Amino acid sequence: MSTSNKTSTVNHEQPGGAADNRNNWLSWLLVLALVYLLLAAVAGIGDGFKLAAGDNARELFAFASNPIIALVIGLVVTAVIQSSSTVTSIIVGLVAGGLPLGIAIPMVMGANIGTSLTSTLVSLGHVRNGEEFRRAFAAATVHDSFNLCAVAILLPLEILFRPLERVATALAEMLYSEASLSMSDVNFMGTLLSPASQVLELITSWLPGIFAGIAMIVIGVVMILLVISSMGQILRKLLVGKARDIMHAAVGRGPIAGMVSGTAITMLVQSSSTTTSLIVPLAGSGVFTIQQIYPFVLGSNIGTTITALLAVTAITGPMADTALAIALVHLFFNVFAIAILYGIPFTRNVPIKMAETLATLAMRSKWYVVAYIAGVFFVIPLLLIAISRLF
Repeated sequence: MSTSNKTSTVNHEQPGGAADNRNNWLSWLLVLALVYLLLAAVAGIGDGFKLAAGDNARELFAFASNPIIALVIGLVVTAVIQSSSTVTSIIVGLVAGGLPLGIAIPMVMGANIGTSLTSTLVSLGHVRNGEEFRRAFAAATVHDSFNLCAVAILLPLEILFRPLERVATALAEMLYSEASLSMSDVNFMGTLLSPASQVLELITSWLPGIFAGIAMIVIGVVMILLVISSMGQILRKLLVGKARDIMHAAVGRGPIAGMVSGTAITMLVQSSSTTTSLIVPLAGSGVFTIQQIYPFVLGSNIGTTITALLAVTAITGPMADTALAIALVHLFFNVFAIAILYGIPFTRNVPIKMAETLATLAMRSKWYVVAYIAGVFFVIPLLLIAISRLF
């Protein structure tokens, strides 16, 4: 009897296990297909800009010649669509099509601020419990506070001395120079993406000149939005359990472990918004303190840069090194910000104090929450645009 029961159990379990494995393989193949579509979309945006603007691409961005306006564009667009990965991938495509680095860099900085809105909204789920809401809101807004401080420090330095642009451009040129020594006649990505480029050109070929370019840009942006969203959903189903295991194992083990786990989980799920949203409920329930999750959030900022670095592999031709430069700027901005704000003891606790102050005010009156979200992500950016137009 027992032998027959075991045999029966095995026979019932094996098909299910095989089906799960098959589903996992299919999901991974779908992820690879989505990565291909992401690269094709980024390349399509670059090609569309070249087709639409010709040699006058820079003139299209005269309205954003002020870095403050560029910052606001990155902030507001990311706050609306809630994906810095999407926005930075689009920016890579725009740079490949002629967007000046001096405009793209503030946009990337703005995207860093805009993406932190998600975790702030997630914290509102704890609004009925005063102390729990205070902890959750503090955990959420420490991300905002850090990114705001980082931009306040690094944007003026970038405007005055361009350290991020100089370092990223030098490294990008060096990498492409070294690559050209051994692969001077090889254009692997161009060959790989050629079928997708031909399909895009065929779809838009019936439109005249500039409109065909605009259509390619629109299609590319829509593709990126759909691909990032779909990829995030699939990866969350495949990896969110493992992500939680990493988080629980590492967050409370010190700042280095926290940063590494934040970076790793964000690279796995391809979304810093998802990563920080995972940690907010745990902070609200008291599992982790704000001091423990702070390094984890910083790691998520680094992990989210992988999408732009992936997107840049789709770029070929004379603008390839410039496109790589903006992807590296995204990485260096976050690394330098951590080195300055977290590496220096004097500044380390500034974002924490800002977040705790906001959380205390929010617990007293929920109108502070409304004022904060509307002010930081929408009202103040629009005021900055208005003020910058006067000078």
